[in-house]
Amino acid sequence: MTHSHIVTLLTNPANPALDPALVEALRNAWGGGEARWLSVDEAAEFGVPQVPGNAEEIWASLQDQRVDLVILPAEGRRKKMLLADMDSTMIQQECIDELAAEAGVGPRVAEITARAMNGELDFEGALIERVGLLAGLDEAIIDHVLKTRITHMPGGRALLATMKADGAYAALVSGGFTSFTARVAADLGFDENRANTLLTENGKLTGKVGMPILGREAKVQALEEITARLGLSEADVLAVGDGANDLGMLTRAGTGVALHAKPSVQAQCDVRINHGDLTALLYVQGYTKSDFAA
Repeated sequence: MTHSHIVTLLTNPANPALDPALVEALRNAWGGGEARWLSVDEAAEFGVPQVPGNAEEIWASLQDQRVDLVILPAEGRRKKMLLADMDSTMIQQECIDELAAEAGVGPRVAEITARAMNGELDFEGALIERVGLLAGLDEAIIDHVLKTRITHMPGGRALLATMKADGAYAALVSGGFTSFTARVAADLGFDENRANTLLTENGKLTGKVGMPILGREAKVQALEEITARLGLSEADVLAVGDGANDLGMLTRAGTGVALHAKPSVQAQCDVRINHGDLTALLYVQGYTKSDFAA
């Protein structure tokens, strides 16, 4: 029997609890092929002849068991390019919120960020308003925030190293700031990064951002420009993000992953990872843990 789709089940690697009995029960219910364990207790996959009609209900019930379910076409699962958001995707924070906390306007800015990421506010207007609240902040605060407040999302290093070892290209595209993306991109091994520029004068933030602002459309533009330059198709791209401004690239890419995303974003994405970390993006491409390059 030919399997047109691959079902991947995975859990949080920090607390792996994928029950083999659960994998077998689902495989039997869906007439799947033999299960292949990508990582013991953590991730498994099996082929199915078509997308099961009750996939959405099963996805919801597995969420209660802290298990992510992803179903992708068997053909072309392994991608040649990674296009990733930065804030709350490759790092565990929102850079602008961390800067705001240092500036003493944390709660006000965090509230605007949350609403903008959920799609309730215009991204551009919300960014201009938040950056305005940072006016007068010492430029050195950026380095301080990077050192003391910014942490990588678990699995990011393995994701980058493994896809790049397999010949993939990696681009970091953020509605955040180049002063952060440059460091994160260098740390994790991205080939290029694009973001907004915080304007400074005499060593202080002016409260203004360089124009034009890189938002939702600019992420789609990055997808179009980079694939064209590399001679790839959009189907060759794995995109990952968590906010409303990521939806354009997530819905255009061959595989768009909503990672620990806002509810409004999850509602528009087929691939949702709520329990796994960034290594989930390797498992859904069929990599096993022993394939990881870092």
